[in-house]
Amino acid sequence: MRTIDKIYIDGEFVTPKGAETADLYNPSTEEKIGRVRLGNREDAHDAIAAAKRAFPAFSTTTKAERIVMLKRLYSAVSARLSDLTEAMALEYGAPQAFTRFAIPNAASSFLSMAKVLEEYDFERFLGRARVVMQPVGVAAAITPWNSNIGFITSKLSTAIAAGSTIVIKPSEMSAIQTQVLAECLHEADLPKGVFNIVNGLGQVVGAELTQHPDIAKITFTGSTSVGREILRNAADSFKRVTLELGGKGPNIILNDADLDKTIPAVLRMGLINSGQACIAGTRILVPNHWHDEVLARLKQEIETFKVGAPGDPDVVIGPMVSRKQYERVQSYIQLGLQEGAALAAGGPGRPDGLGRGWFAKPTIFTNVGNQMRIAREEIFGPVLSVIGYHDDEEAISIANDTLYGLQAYLHGTDTARMQALADRLDSGRVVINGAPHEPLAPFGGFKQSGIGREYGAFGLEAFLEAKAIIS
Repeated sequence: MRTIDKIYIDGEFVTPKGAETADLYNPSTEEKIGRVRLGNREDAHDAIAAAKRAFPAFSTTTKAERIVMLKRLYSAVSARLSDLTEAMALEYGAPQAFTRFAIPNAASSFLSMAKVLEEYDFERFLGRARVVMQPVGVAAAITPWNSNIGFITSKLSTAIAAGSTIVIKPSEMSAIQTQVLAECLHEADLPKGVFNIVNGLGQVVGAELTQHPDIAKITFTGSTSVGREILRNAADSFKRVTLELGGKGPNIILNDADLDKTIPAVLRMGLINSGQACIAGTRILVPNHWHDEVLARLKQEIETFKVGAPGDPDVVIGPMVSRKQYERVQSYIQLGLQEGAALAAGGPGRPDGLGRGWFAKPTIFTNVGNQMRIAREEIFGPVLSVIGYHDDEEAISIANDTLYGLQAYLHGTDTARMQALADRLDSGRVVINGAPHEPLAPFGGFKQSGIGREYGAFGLEAFLEAKAIIS
Protein backbone atom coordinates (compact mmCIF):
# COMPACT_ATOMS: atom_id res chain seq x y z
CA MET A 1 0.00 0.00 0.00
CA ARG A 2 1.30 3.41 -0.99
CA THR A 3 0.39 6.52 0.99
CA ILE A 4 0.82 9.78 -0.91
CA ASP A 5 0.57 12.48 1.75
CA LYS A 6 2.67 15.30 0.31
CA ILE A 7 2.21 17.98 -2.30
CA TYR A 8 4.94 20.17 -3.81
CA ILE A 9 4.92 23.91 -3.05
CA ASP A 10 7.73 26.48 -3.17
CA GLY A 11 10.44 23.91 -3.83
CA GLU A 12 9.47 21.55 -0.99
CA PHE A 13 7.32 18.50 -0.34
CA VAL A 14 4.76 19.62 2.24
CA THR A 15 1.75 18.10 3.97
CA PRO A 16 -1.54 19.32 2.49
CA LYS A 17 -3.82 21.37 4.67
CA GLY A 18 -6.70 19.45 3.15
CA ALA A 19 -7.66 16.30 5.05
CA GLU A 20 -9.80 14.49 2.46
CA THR A 21 -8.35 11.33 0.92
CA ALA A 22 -8.96 9.24 -2.19
CA ASP A 23 -8.25 5.55 -2.71
CA LEU A 24 -5.95 4.35 -5.47
CA TYR A 25 -6.50 1.10 -7.39
CA ASN A 26 -4.67 -1.24 -9.70
CA PRO A 27 -7.05 -1.47 -12.68
CA SER A 28 -5.57 -4.79 -13.76
CA THR A 29 -6.60 -6.49 -10.50
CA GLU A 30 -9.22 -4.09 -9.03
CA GLU A 31 -7.19 -4.14 -5.80
CA LYS A 32 -6.72 -1.09 -3.64
CA ILE A 33 -3.03 -0.16 -3.77
CA GLY A 34 -2.85 3.13 -1.93
CA ARG A 35 -4.36 6.36 -0.77
CA VAL A 36 -3.68 10.00 -1.60
CA ARG A 37 -4.28 12.95 0.70
CA LEU A 38 -5.90 15.73 -1.29
CA GLY A 39 -5.15 19.41 -1.18
CA ASN A 40 -7.87 21.98 -0.64
CA ARG A 41 -8.45 25.59 -1.66
CA GLU A 42 -5.98 26.84 0.94
CA ASP A 43 -3.30 24.60 -0.55
CA ALA A 44 -4.14 25.99 -3.98
CA HIS A 45 -3.76 29.52 -2.58
CA ASP A 46 -0.36 28.65 -1.13
CA ALA A 47 0.83 27.22 -4.44
CA ILE A 48 -0.43 30.24 -6.38
CA ALA A 49 1.27 32.57 -3.92
CA ALA A 50 4.57 30.69 -4.31
CA ALA A 51 4.34 30.88 -8.09
CA LYS A 52 3.48 34.57 -7.91
CA ARG A 53 6.52 35.30 -5.69
CA ALA A 54 8.80 33.43 -8.08
CA PHE A 55 7.47 35.02 -11.25
CA PRO A 56 9.22 38.44 -11.24
CA ALA A 57 12.72 36.93 -11.08
CA PHE A 58 11.97 33.92 -13.27
CA SER A 59 10.33 35.98 -16.00
CA THR A 60 13.57 37.91 -16.49
CA THR A 61 15.81 34.85 -16.89
CA THR A 62 17.54 34.52 -20.23
CA LYS A 63 16.88 31.99 -22.94
CA ALA A 64 20.22 30.38 -22.16
CA GLU A 65 19.35 30.03 -18.46
CA ARG A 66 15.98 28.43 -19.24
CA ILE A 67 17.52 26.06 -21.78
CA VAL A 68 19.89 24.83 -19.07
CA MET A 69 16.91 24.27 -16.75
CA LEU A 70 15.06 22.30 -19.43
CA LYS A 71 18.07 20.09 -20.00
CA ARG A 72 18.41 19.48 -16.26
CA LEU A 73 14.77 18.47 -16.13
CA TYR A 74 15.30 16.07 -19.03
CA SER A 75 18.25 14.46 -17.27
CA ALA A 76 16.36 14.15 -13.98
CA VAL A 77 13.33 12.51 -15.58
CA SER A 78 15.42 10.28 -17.86
CA ALA A 79 17.29 8.94 -14.84
CA ARG A 80 14.10 7.27 -13.57
CA LEU A 81 12.36 6.04 -16.72
CA SER A 82 11.97 2.55 -15.26
CA ASP A 83 10.39 3.88 -12.06
CA LEU A 84 7.97 6.04 -14.03
CA THR A 85 7.09 3.11 -16.28
CA GLU A 86 6.45 0.88 -13.28
CA ALA A 87 4.20 3.50 -11.68
CA MET A 88 2.19 3.95 -14.88
CA ALA A 89 1.79 0.20 -15.31
CA LEU A 90 0.68 -0.29 -11.70
CA GLU A 91 -1.70 2.63 -11.36
CA TYR A 92 -3.01 2.97 -14.90
CA GLY A 93 -2.48 -0.49 -16.37
CA ALA A 94 -0.69 0.88 -19.42
CA PRO A 95 0.74 -1.94 -21.55
CA GLN A 96 4.38 -1.95 -22.58
CA ALA A 97 3.28 -1.25 -26.14
CA PHE A 98 2.25 2.20 -24.87
CA THR A 99 4.81 2.93 -22.14
CA ARG A 100 7.73 2.15 -24.47
CA PHE A 101 6.79 5.34 -26.32
CA ALA A 102 4.95 7.40 -23.71
CA ILE A 103 7.56 7.57 -20.94
CA PRO A 104 10.66 8.42 -23.05
CA ASN A 105 8.51 10.89 -25.01
CA ALA A 106 7.49 12.58 -21.76
CA ALA A 107 11.14 13.08 -20.85
CA SER A 108 12.03 14.30 -24.33
CA SER A 109 9.41 17.06 -24.20
CA PHE A 110 11.97 19.11 -22.24
CA LEU A 111 14.53 18.72 -25.04
CA SER A 112 11.95 19.48 -27.71
CA MET A 113 11.04 22.73 -26.00
CA ALA A 114 14.71 23.58 -25.48
CA LYS A 115 15.15 23.26 -29.24
CA VAL A 116 12.19 25.56 -29.85
CA LEU A 117 13.60 28.04 -27.36
CA GLU A 118 17.01 28.08 -29.03
CA GLU A 119 15.45 29.18 -32.31
CA TYR A 120 12.70 31.46 -31.00
CA ASP A 121 13.08 35.24 -31.23
CA PHE A 122 11.42 37.05 -28.32
CA GLU A 123 12.01 40.42 -29.95
CA ARG A 124 11.29 41.41 -33.54
CA PHE A 125 10.67 44.58 -35.54
CA LEU A 126 7.52 45.28 -37.53
CA GLY A 127 7.60 48.63 -39.29
CA ARG A 128 8.43 51.22 -36.64
CA ALA A 129 7.40 48.93 -33.79
CA ARG A 130 9.63 46.84 -31.62
CA VAL A 131 7.54 43.81 -30.63
CA VAL A 132 8.49 42.03 -27.43
CA MET A 133 7.05 38.63 -26.49
CA GLN A 134 6.80 38.45 -22.71
CA PRO A 135 5.56 35.71 -20.37
CA VAL A 136 1.85 35.83 -19.69
CA GLY A 137 2.18 35.45 -15.90
CA VAL A 138 1.41 32.68 -13.44
CA ALA A 139 -0.06 29.66 -15.23
CA ALA A 140 -2.17 26.76 -14.02
CA ALA A 141 -2.14 23.31 -15.65
CA ILE A 142 -4.88 20.74 -15.10
CA THR A 143 -3.99 17.30 -16.43
CA PRO A 144 -5.92 14.03 -16.94
CA TRP A 145 -5.30 10.42 -15.96
CA ASN A 146 -4.80 8.85 -19.39
CA SER A 147 -1.20 10.02 -19.86
CA ASN A 148 -0.50 11.87 -16.64
CA ILE A 149 3.29 12.00 -16.87
CA GLY A 150 3.41 13.21 -20.46
CA PHE A 151 0.83 15.94 -19.98
CA ILE A 152 2.64 17.32 -16.94
CA THR A 153 6.04 17.39 -18.66
CA SER A 154 4.75 18.97 -21.87
CA LYS A 155 2.88 21.76 -20.08
CA LEU A 156 5.69 22.35 -17.58
CA SER A 157 8.35 22.50 -20.31
CA THR A 158 6.36 25.11 -22.23
CA ALA A 159 5.76 27.29 -19.19
CA ILE A 160 9.45 27.23 -18.30
CA ALA A 161 10.50 28.03 -21.86
CA ALA A 162 8.19 31.05 -21.81
CA GLY A 163 9.42 32.30 -18.43
CA SER A 164 6.11 31.63 -16.68
CA THR A 165 5.76 29.99 -13.30
CA ILE A 166 3.11 27.32 -12.90
CA VAL A 167 0.78 25.44 -10.55
CA ILE A 168 -0.12 21.92 -11.68
CA LYS A 169 -3.21 20.00 -10.61
CA PRO A 170 -2.90 16.42 -11.87
CA SER A 171 -5.64 13.83 -11.74
CA GLU A 172 -6.03 12.50 -8.20
CA MET A 173 -6.31 9.04 -9.80
CA SER A 174 -2.64 9.31 -10.88
CA ALA A 175 -1.09 10.19 -7.53
CA ILE A 176 1.61 7.48 -7.55
CA GLN A 177 2.78 8.53 -11.00
CA THR A 178 2.70 12.18 -9.95
CA GLN A 179 4.77 11.46 -6.83
CA VAL A 180 7.55 9.72 -8.77
CA LEU A 181 7.58 12.49 -11.37
CA ALA A 182 7.63 15.22 -8.69
CA GLU A 183 10.67 13.57 -7.13
CA CYS A 184 12.39 13.70 -10.52
CA LEU A 185 11.51 17.34 -11.09
CA HIS A 186 12.72 18.26 -7.61
CA GLU A 187 16.14 16.79 -8.45
CA ALA A 188 16.51 19.29 -11.29
CA ASP A 189 16.92 22.02 -8.63
CA LEU A 190 14.89 24.79 -10.24
CA PRO A 191 14.31 28.05 -8.34
CA LYS A 192 11.70 27.73 -5.61
CA GLY A 193 8.14 28.38 -6.69
CA VAL A 194 8.74 28.00 -10.41
CA PHE A 195 6.59 24.88 -10.43
CA ASN A 196 4.15 23.65 -7.81
CA ILE A 197 2.03 20.49 -7.76
CA VAL A 198 -1.20 20.11 -5.78
CA ASN A 199 -3.18 16.86 -5.76
CA GLY A 200 -6.85 17.60 -5.39
CA LEU A 201 -10.34 17.29 -6.80
CA GLY A 202 -11.33 19.25 -9.87
CA GLN A 203 -14.27 20.89 -8.14
CA VAL A 204 -11.99 22.04 -5.30
CA VAL A 205 -8.40 22.71 -6.39
CA GLY A 206 -9.20 22.86 -10.09
CA ALA A 207 -12.03 25.33 -9.55
CA GLU A 208 -9.83 27.55 -7.43
CA LEU A 209 -7.12 27.65 -10.09
CA THR A 210 -9.59 28.59 -12.81
CA GLN A 211 -11.13 31.38 -10.73
CA HIS A 212 -8.21 32.85 -8.81
CA PRO A 213 -7.29 36.40 -9.96
CA ASP A 214 -3.53 35.76 -9.73
CA ILE A 215 -3.69 33.02 -12.38
CA ALA A 216 -3.20 34.55 -15.82
CA LYS A 217 -3.21 31.41 -17.96
CA ILE A 218 -5.01 28.04 -17.87
CA THR A 219 -3.89 25.01 -19.84
CA PHE A 220 -6.23 22.04 -19.56
CA THR A 221 -6.40 18.60 -21.14
CA GLY A 222 -9.53 16.58 -20.54
CA SER A 223 -13.18 16.24 -21.44
CA THR A 224 -15.14 18.78 -23.44
CA SER A 225 -17.71 19.14 -20.66
CA VAL A 226 -15.07 20.09 -18.08
CA GLY A 227 -13.35 22.37 -20.60
CA ARG A 228 -16.61 24.24 -21.06
CA GLU A 229 -16.84 24.82 -17.29
CA ILE A 230 -13.22 26.00 -17.12
CA LEU A 231 -13.88 28.48 -19.90
CA ARG A 232 -16.83 29.89 -17.97
CA ASN A 233 -14.81 30.19 -14.76
CA ALA A 234 -11.91 31.87 -16.54
CA ALA A 235 -14.09 34.44 -18.28
CA ASP A 236 -14.57 36.77 -15.31
CA SER A 237 -10.86 37.59 -15.10
CA PHE A 238 -10.13 37.14 -18.84
CA LYS A 239 -7.59 34.39 -18.29
CA ARG A 240 -5.76 33.14 -21.36
CA VAL A 241 -6.99 29.60 -21.95
CA THR A 242 -5.69 26.60 -23.87
CA LEU A 243 -8.08 23.66 -23.95
CA GLU A 244 -7.25 20.26 -25.46
CA LEU A 245 -10.51 18.36 -25.28
CA GLY A 246 -12.36 15.38 -26.71
CA GLY A 247 -12.20 13.77 -30.11
CA LYS A 248 -13.99 11.37 -32.41
CA GLY A 249 -11.34 11.02 -35.07
CA PRO A 250 -12.11 9.76 -38.58
CA ASN A 251 -9.81 6.94 -39.72
CA ILE A 252 -10.23 7.07 -43.51
CA ILE A 253 -9.24 4.15 -45.72
CA LEU A 254 -8.97 5.39 -49.31
CA ASN A 255 -9.73 3.17 -52.29
CA ASP A 256 -6.06 2.94 -53.28
CA ALA A 257 -4.78 1.91 -49.84
CA ASP A 258 -2.41 -1.01 -49.39
CA LEU A 259 -4.54 -3.09 -47.03
CA ASP A 260 -1.62 -5.19 -45.82
CA LYS A 261 -0.14 -2.03 -44.29
CA THR A 262 -3.35 -0.11 -43.68
CA ILE A 263 -5.38 -2.59 -41.62
CA PRO A 264 -2.81 -2.88 -38.78
CA ALA A 265 -2.25 0.90 -38.85
CA VAL A 266 -5.98 1.65 -38.69
CA LEU A 267 -6.37 -0.53 -35.60
CA ARG A 268 -3.26 0.90 -33.93
CA MET A 269 -4.62 4.42 -34.43
CA GLY A 270 -8.11 3.41 -33.28
CA LEU A 271 -7.02 1.48 -30.20
CA ILE A 272 -4.09 3.65 -29.11
CA ASN A 273 -3.63 3.79 -25.33
CA SER A 274 -6.23 1.03 -24.90
CA GLY A 275 -8.73 3.33 -26.60
CA GLN A 276 -8.42 5.83 -23.73
CA ALA A 277 -7.13 8.61 -25.97
CA CYS A 278 -8.72 11.75 -27.35
CA ILE A 279 -6.69 11.26 -30.55
CA ALA A 280 -7.99 7.74 -31.22
CA GLY A 281 -9.34 7.21 -34.75
CA THR A 282 -12.53 5.48 -33.66
CA ARG A 283 -14.64 6.08 -36.80
CA ILE A 284 -13.26 3.83 -39.55
CA LEU A 285 -14.45 5.12 -42.94
CA VAL A 286 -14.39 2.45 -45.66
CA PRO A 287 -15.23 2.59 -49.39
CA ASN A 288 -18.56 0.81 -49.90
CA HIS A 289 -17.21 -1.57 -52.52
CA TRP A 290 -14.46 -2.67 -50.11
CA HIS A 291 -16.63 -2.94 -47.02
CA ASP A 292 -16.82 -6.72 -46.71
CA GLU A 293 -13.14 -7.34 -47.45
CA VAL A 294 -11.96 -4.59 -45.10
CA LEU A 295 -14.29 -5.76 -42.33
CA ALA A 296 -13.07 -9.33 -42.65
CA ARG A 297 -9.47 -8.18 -42.39
CA LEU A 298 -10.22 -5.91 -39.44
CA LYS A 299 -11.86 -8.83 -37.63
CA GLN A 300 -8.86 -11.04 -38.34
CA GLU A 301 -6.30 -8.42 -37.31
CA ILE A 302 -8.03 -7.35 -34.09
CA GLU A 303 -7.68 -10.91 -32.81
CA THR A 304 -3.91 -10.28 -32.64
CA PHE A 305 -4.43 -7.31 -30.26
CA LYS A 306 -3.91 -9.09 -26.97
CA VAL A 307 -5.72 -7.74 -23.89
CA GLY A 308 -4.23 -8.09 -20.43
CA ALA A 309 -2.05 -6.76 -17.64
CA PRO A 310 1.11 -4.76 -18.40
CA GLY A 311 3.46 -7.47 -17.14
CA ASP A 312 2.92 -9.37 -20.41
CA PRO A 313 5.07 -7.76 -23.14
CA ASP A 314 2.70 -9.05 -25.86
CA VAL A 315 -0.28 -7.14 -24.46
CA VAL A 316 -1.47 -4.27 -26.65
CA ILE A 317 -4.65 -3.26 -24.79
CA GLY A 318 -4.71 -2.78 -21.03
CA PRO A 319 -7.60 -2.25 -18.62
CA MET A 320 -9.89 0.72 -18.38
CA VAL A 321 -8.59 3.05 -15.68
CA SER A 322 -11.45 2.53 -13.21
CA ARG A 323 -14.68 0.67 -12.61
CA LYS A 324 -16.55 3.82 -13.63
CA GLN A 325 -14.73 3.98 -16.94
CA TYR A 326 -15.24 0.25 -17.55
CA GLU A 327 -18.97 0.62 -16.93
CA ARG A 328 -19.07 3.63 -19.26
CA VAL A 329 -17.53 1.60 -22.07
CA GLN A 330 -19.91 -1.30 -21.42
CA SER A 331 -22.88 1.06 -21.54
CA TYR A 332 -21.82 2.32 -24.98
CA ILE A 333 -21.45 -1.23 -26.30
CA GLN A 334 -24.99 -1.94 -25.14
CA LEU A 335 -26.12 1.35 -26.68
CA GLY A 336 -24.62 0.42 -30.03
CA LEU A 337 -26.62 -2.80 -30.05
CA GLN A 338 -29.77 -0.90 -29.08
CA GLU A 339 -29.16 1.58 -31.91
CA GLY A 340 -29.11 -1.25 -34.43
CA ALA A 341 -25.38 -1.55 -35.08
CA ALA A 342 -24.00 -5.06 -35.56
CA LEU A 343 -21.07 -6.56 -33.72
CA ALA A 344 -18.22 -7.60 -35.99
CA ALA A 345 -15.85 -8.29 -33.08
CA GLY A 346 -15.87 -8.05 -29.30
CA GLY A 347 -19.00 -7.10 -27.41
CA PRO A 348 -20.10 -6.78 -23.79
CA GLY A 349 -18.11 -8.09 -20.84
CA ARG A 350 -14.50 -9.03 -20.26
CA PRO A 351 -12.35 -10.97 -22.72
CA ASP A 352 -12.15 -14.71 -22.17
CA GLY A 353 -9.69 -15.71 -19.45
CA LEU A 354 -9.79 -12.36 -17.65
CA GLY A 355 -12.09 -12.75 -14.67
CA ARG A 356 -10.77 -9.75 -12.76
CA GLY A 357 -9.64 -6.30 -13.77
CA TRP A 358 -11.45 -3.61 -15.72
CA PHE A 359 -10.74 -5.13 -19.13
CA ALA A 360 -13.05 -4.50 -22.07
CA LYS A 361 -13.18 -6.53 -25.26
CA PRO A 362 -11.77 -4.74 -28.33
CA THR A 363 -15.02 -4.13 -30.17
CA ILE A 364 -15.88 -3.33 -33.78
CA PHE A 365 -19.37 -2.25 -34.81
CA THR A 366 -20.62 -2.35 -38.38
CA ASN A 367 -23.90 -1.14 -39.93
CA VAL A 368 -23.15 2.15 -38.22
CA GLY A 369 -24.70 5.42 -39.32
CA ASN A 370 -22.77 8.60 -38.56
CA GLN A 371 -25.77 9.94 -36.62
CA MET A 372 -25.70 7.09 -34.10
CA ARG A 373 -24.47 8.05 -30.66
CA ILE A 374 -21.65 5.49 -30.83
CA ALA A 375 -20.39 7.41 -33.89
CA ARG A 376 -20.84 10.88 -32.40
CA GLU A 377 -19.90 10.63 -28.71
CA GLU A 378 -16.45 10.02 -27.27
CA ILE A 379 -16.49 6.57 -25.66
CA PHE A 380 -12.86 6.54 -24.45
CA GLY A 381 -12.40 2.81 -24.74
CA PRO A 382 -11.55 0.15 -27.34
CA VAL A 383 -14.75 0.55 -29.36
CA LEU A 384 -14.63 1.26 -33.10
CA SER A 385 -17.34 2.00 -35.67
CA VAL A 386 -17.08 1.08 -39.36
CA ILE A 387 -18.91 3.53 -41.63
CA GLY A 388 -19.20 3.14 -45.40
CA TYR A 389 -18.81 5.90 -47.98
CA HIS A 390 -19.25 6.24 -51.75
CA ASP A 391 -16.47 8.61 -52.84
CA ASP A 392 -13.96 11.16 -51.53
CA GLU A 393 -16.62 13.87 -51.27
CA GLU A 394 -18.79 11.74 -49.02
CA ALA A 395 -15.79 10.62 -46.96
CA ILE A 396 -14.89 14.25 -46.21
CA SER A 397 -18.53 15.09 -45.47
CA ILE A 398 -18.84 12.22 -42.97
CA ALA A 399 -15.45 12.94 -41.42
CA ASN A 400 -16.32 16.59 -40.82
CA ASP A 401 -19.87 15.86 -39.61
CA THR A 402 -18.93 15.85 -35.92
CA LEU A 403 -18.74 18.21 -32.97
CA TYR A 404 -15.04 17.39 -32.70
CA GLY A 405 -11.93 18.05 -34.75
CA LEU A 406 -8.79 16.95 -32.95
CA GLN A 407 -6.94 14.32 -35.01
CA ALA A 408 -7.83 12.58 -38.26
CA TYR A 409 -6.15 9.77 -40.18
CA LEU A 410 -5.76 9.09 -43.92
CA HIS A 411 -4.53 5.84 -45.44
CA GLY A 412 -3.67 5.53 -49.13
CA THR A 413 -0.88 5.54 -51.72
CA ASP A 414 -1.44 8.76 -53.71
CA THR A 415 0.48 11.39 -51.75
CA ALA A 416 -0.90 14.40 -53.63
CA ARG A 417 -4.47 13.17 -53.20
CA MET A 418 -4.02 12.67 -49.47
CA GLN A 419 -2.46 16.11 -49.03
CA ALA A 420 -5.43 17.66 -50.84
CA LEU A 421 -7.91 15.72 -48.71
CA ALA A 422 -6.01 16.63 -45.52
CA ASP A 423 -6.48 20.31 -46.37
CA ARG A 424 -10.26 19.78 -46.34
CA LEU A 425 -10.52 17.96 -43.02
CA ASP A 426 -11.67 20.06 -40.07
CA SER A 427 -9.02 18.72 -37.73
CA GLY A 428 -6.13 20.16 -35.77
CA ARG A 429 -3.89 17.33 -36.94
CA VAL A 430 -4.09 14.94 -39.88
CA VAL A 431 -1.85 11.86 -39.77
CA ILE A 432 -1.06 10.23 -43.11
CA ASN A 433 -0.32 6.50 -43.24
CA GLY A 434 0.39 6.26 -39.52
CA ALA A 435 3.21 8.81 -39.57
CA PRO A 436 5.11 9.07 -36.25
CA HIS A 437 4.59 11.83 -33.69
CA GLU A 438 6.14 15.21 -34.51
CA PRO A 439 6.79 17.09 -31.23
CA LEU A 440 7.44 20.43 -32.94
CA ALA A 441 4.09 20.50 -34.76
CA PRO A 442 1.14 22.30 -33.15
CA PHE A 443 -1.45 20.14 -31.41
CA GLY A 444 -5.01 21.13 -30.61
CA GLY A 445 -8.52 20.95 -31.93
CA PHE A 446 -11.14 22.52 -34.12
CA LYS A 447 -14.71 23.02 -32.89
CA GLN A 448 -15.43 21.36 -29.52
CA SER A 449 -12.04 19.65 -29.44
CA GLY A 450 -10.58 22.75 -27.89
CA ILE A 451 -9.07 26.21 -28.12
CA GLY A 452 -5.47 27.08 -28.88
CA ARG A 453 -2.46 24.90 -29.62
CA GLU A 454 0.26 23.11 -27.68
CA TYR A 455 3.80 21.95 -28.59
CA GLY A 456 6.47 23.72 -30.58
CA ALA A 457 6.52 27.45 -31.24
CA PHE A 458 2.70 27.61 -31.36
CA GLY A 459 2.53 26.14 -27.87
CA LEU A 460 5.22 28.50 -26.61
CA GLU A 461 3.36 31.55 -27.88
CA ALA A 462 0.24 30.45 -25.99
CA PHE A 463 2.23 31.35 -22.81
CA LEU A 464 3.37 34.72 -24.19
CA GLU A 465 1.86 38.15 -24.72
CA ALA A 466 2.94 40.47 -27.54
CA LYS A 467 3.88 44.02 -26.55
CA ALA A 468 4.39 46.61 -29.28
CA ILE A 469 6.70 49.54 -28.52
CA ILE A 470 6.34 52.19 -31.22
CA SER A 471 8.80 55.05 -31.65
